Amino acid sequence: IPLEPLYRGDRNGRVTVGGHAGQPWTVIQRVEVPDPAEANRIILADLEGGAGGLELVFADGTGARPHGLGARSEGDFDRLFEGVLLDLIRLRVDAGAGTAETVAAIEAAAERRGIAPAALPIDRLVDPIGRLAACGRLSETVEATIRAAAADVSKAGNGTLLEADGRIAHAAGANDLQELADLLSTAVAYWRGLVEAGLEADRAARLIGFTIVADQDQFRTIAKLRALRRLWANALEAAGVGGVPARIHAETAWRMMSRIGSQTNLLRTTIAAFAAGLGGADSVAVLPFTAAVGLPDDFARRLARNTQTILLEESNLWRVADPAAGSGLVETETNELAERAWILFQQIEAEGGILALIRKGQWQERVAAVATEREKAIARRKLPLTGVSEFPDISERPVAVLDRPAAEPAEFDPAETAVAMPARRLGAAFEQLRSAAATAAPTVFLANIGRIPDFNARATWAKNLFEAGGIAALGNDGFADEAALVEAFRASGTGLACLCSSDALYAEAAERIAGALKAAGATLVILAGKPADGETEMRWRTAGIDLFVHVGIDVAATLKGLLARAGVAA
Repeated sequence: IPLEPLYRGDRNGRVTVGGHAGQPWTVIQRVEVPDPAEANRIILADLEGGAGGLELVFADGTGARPHGLGARSEGDFDRLFEGVLLDLIRLRVDAGAGTAETVAAIEAAAERRGIAPAALPIDRLVDPIGRLAACGRLSETVEATIRAAAADVSKAGNGTLLEADGRIAHAAGANDLQELADLLSTAVAYWRGLVEAGLEADRAARLIGFTIVADQDQFRTIAKLRALRRLWANALEAAGVGGVPARIHAETAWRMMSRIGSQTNLLRTTIAAFAAGLGGADSVAVLPFTAAVGLPDDFARRLARNTQTILLEESNLWRVADPAAGSGLVETETNELAERAWILFQQIEAEGGILALIRKGQWQERVAAVATEREKAIARRKLPLTGVSEFPDISERPVAVLDRPAAEPAEFDPAETAVAMPARRLGAAFEQLRSAAATAAPTVFLANIGRIPDFNARATWAKNLFEAGGIAALGNDGFADEAALVEAFRASGTGLACLCSSDALYAEAAERIAGALKAAGATLVILAGKPADGETEMRWRTAGIDLFVHVGIDVAATLKGLLARAGVAA
């Protein structure tokens, strides 16, 4: 969808709201600590710190990454909820194929404390279509899972029985249109299954929830949430059902979380939470900034909660329903997303539906193709990642995480299988480079030629490029004297040198300085810039320049090659 420089606002913009219009969205906190007693301490801290609901991710949960709750016995559940007022909070339960049994255990624990199970607002994150795509195997068929959910309808209360979860496709690399079409086709499949099992059409619609992803693209995220509401309303209208708003939970994107430059995750999750709230999510979960490193500690969890608390209690974002209505940019993107996602949804339905495509492996291929193209753009820094491929902090201190065992899901004989659609984080290629470089800490000498205005732009650019791969760039204030430059290079103790200056000074001195650096022991001479023509490139290479780095190159591949020259296997 092209981004225009200017948009004309619409004073009669269509307001798109959900069930919480005029009310604050619910702050949800993920809980995935294995030990029930420790999980209880964390739960109490979350609730006392502002959370209004919990997403309980168990070891067998689709969303376990890789940790999960280990509560299994009656005593475990009693310890897990000790001191928790279960009837006052919303629960989202992700226990994979065992979600129904886990919910029953939670209800039994509540009943032992005098709380009627019907009073518990519990959303069951049962998503067999998404789970088949994510894990590649199911203990029972998708159709059997939907029938089992329909048979459990009397216990649903005001919660959901089935969940269309966009996190799986998004984490695997899906674009916004694919995520929306995936969500809609999955929800329609669940709705059809519930109706075929004997439920009334409107009742079936109310038993389906949506989980959508909010990422660092602020306006696109707002538009995506608004588009989902319109898409679901359109689908239900086509089925003769009206007045059932989508129940939307938003979680900040897993794929944008980085293991390096972890503090910059706070910037991304804040933007995502802001956009999710303004986009009309009924509930929002913010991933702690250390989530990609390991199991988040109390500090990271507190920052995740407080991100939403500030947006709600200090910024008062909830007090205006759909504040983006009428915005030229947001309305245009909402309309474009809704219209194009509807077309993609129709194409999916014409091919037999999302489940048929997943069973054939075709949906996984289409998502992977989009992810591959995005990764190419990241490798070339056309899609910059702050703190990862751009402005990396090579001397950052490690962040604290909890040292706990990974979840051990139960083994089972699959009832059906498919090609798995694994998660792909955006910064993974650069993380691998940084991890490899940490073992040897290679350095490159920036041979800055001339005055600061001559070399500063290219030296800054080159420093960011090298340090994105863990190669420390040794900077300086420049050299007017070539002998002094060569002597400084010798003193640096490295074999890598990168010339940084203006095109005019390159034309005058690049060949001469490259030769001097090679004579001084440089094993690799790099030039920050692009030769004007083939003749110039040939002349410079003959003089001793081995590599040219400039905008548009495959940065990740270039850095991998540089590490290999330094004896580091990435």
